[in-house]
Amino acid sequence: MIDAPLPSSEGAIGTGTSPGIPGVGHRVHGWSTDWGTRRYEEIHALQQRLVMARADGRIPNLLLTGEHLPVVTLGRKTPKGFRPGEIPVVEVERGGEATYHGPGQLVAYPLVHLTEARRDLHRFQRDLEEIGIRACHDFGVEAGRVEGLTGVWAAGKKVMSLGIAVRRWVTWHGVALNVSADLAPFRQFNPCGLDGAVMTSLAEILGRDPGMASARDSLVQHASDLLPGGPFEPRPFEEIEGLAT
Repeated sequence: MIDAPLPSSEGAIGTGTSPGIPGVGHRVHGWSTDWGTRRYEEIHALQQRLVMARADGRIPNLLLTGEHLPVVTLGRKTPKGFRPGEIPVVEVERGGEATYHGPGQLVAYPLVHLTEARRDLHRFQRDLEEIGIRACHDFGVEAGRVEGLTGVWAAGKKVMSLGIAVRRWVTWHGVALNVSADLAPFRQFNPCGLDGAVMTSLAEILGRDPGMASARDSLVQHASDLLPGGPFEPRPFEEIEGLAT
């Protein structure tokens, strides 16, 4: 689910610094962190604060990963009157329609400043897909794109969804890779406007759980290779939370 909203006119990236962080004009490695399993609303609020800090040049590029408690998020193209059953619902800024997040699904949110040389949202979205494709390949799963659709597809089904937003040329929201997620919640609605039966997971394809830690390591490595700000150096989640104050 792409359809990123046009960047707002709030202004260009700042050139400020914060303790231990060189000015954004210098080459600075990004930071990555994993929040474990938390409510969507908590991490969404954190993203909002961190995006502004990144836009002001006070922090480097970030890659946030983790899992969410069960929730359905509604993108800007979700049809009115949407009914997801018993799962909690949150309306968000990203493009696309509705999707499900829950345990067993690896979510990754790159908060990345797109520089003058990389102010191409379509390229950024293709890079996100490439990260998922390479991660699937690491587990022996042949994956790719489907023309006219977004995300990463394997064995004729969708294994990774994506949806982004941009504020002052800083990206947020991101991707959701089904590692060992329960796929039943997807059947309760039309994720990304598709039949819920189209969703799959690495575990379903492989016939075994490849492990969340291994999936995360793979995704972070490929994000480090492909996204601005890489490599992403690991930091404790508490330290990243502190950047948003």
